[in-house]
Amino acid sequence: MRPRLALALAGLSGALGVVLSAMSTHYPGGFSLGIAGTFLLIHAAAFLALGALAGNSPAAGAPISAIGLGWALGLALFCGDLAARVFLGTRLFPGAAPAGGILLILAWAGLGLVALLPRR
Repeated sequence: MRPRLALALAGLSGALGVVLSAMSTHYPGGFSLGIAGTFLLIHAAAFLALGALAGNSPAAGAPISAIGLGWALGLALFCGDLAARVFLGTRLFPGAAPAGGILLILAWAGLGLVALLPRR
């Protein structure tokens, strides 16, 4: 993942996290928005770290890109589904939130595995 893309995802994730967290106090079902906001804010910091790692370790490119993609897709599915339930009264599609959560788990586990790989 290119450092600039990671920074852009950090900014987007952070901004959406703040918006959803703030809106969680104003909407019925706001608890779900609060959870989505928290996930987004945590991953905003993670995207910053991933961008720094990608910038300092170009050799780790493919695994780092896969982790970033997993986080981005996982957040879109998980947080998008929670937000859709509140704002639209329906899910993105059946199983969207669990699929997003599984992607997030796999991407985080992948980060742990990448850390254990021997350095080139």
